[in-house]
Amino acid sequence: MSTLTDRLIYIVGPLKLQNALMASFLERETGAKCLAVEKFHDIQNMDNENTGQPKLALWDCLGNDMESCLSEFEPDFKEVLNHSAVAFFNVSPDLGIEAEFIARGVQGFFYEHDRIERFPQGICAIFNGELWFSRKIMNEAMKKDKKQTGLQTRYETDLSHREIEILAMIAGGASNKMIAEKLYISPHTVKTHLYNIFKKINVTNRLQAALWAAKNLS
Repeated sequence: MSTLTDRLIYIVGPLKLQNALMASFLERETGAKCLAVEKFHDIQNMDNENTGQPKLALWDCLGNDMESCLSEFEPDFKEVLNHSAVAFFNVSPDLGIEAEFIARGVQGFFYEHDRIERFPQGICAIFNGELWFSRKIMNEAMKKDKKQTGLQTRYETDLSHREIEILAMIAGGASNKMIAEKLYISPHTVKTHLYNIFKKINVTNRLQAALWAAKNLS
């Protein structure tokens, strides 16, 4: 497991004992600094003391339905997204919130039945710019996004053929490593392409790029 000694993880939720135990486990397994807070709002105050660090907010949605997730999530979420990646944990598979929150920028979901050992793997993936949910979930989110936005005109950008190729692979759920191996280029070159792609299509993260590709490259 790669170490994340320069990263910061916020564990957000009201269950203090659970969150303290999770923080201790994740610090030991990943090397990242972990802080437990009750609300998204608390992160903003702490961010003033932790500027410049890559961050991930893990939100406990245990016992929440769609409506309560939205009411808890919305007030401070956009501000949190400016500084942190966000993932949910203790998600009920039957809740059906994934597509709604992928559209809002959530980058991963950990389920009630997931073993604790799965968390370090997913957290490292998210910090590496990857998305932590299944291709099936991603496809459902793309279908919903298309229905909401209607038919899109063909993209008008100066994307190169290679950039379009990489963008299509992102939409298919490929990691940077998979893209590098498939195209016989270095991981650093993949990152350079992604930087240029994000700038050209006016997005800020991999998830937004995947949704853009689903609407404009299909």
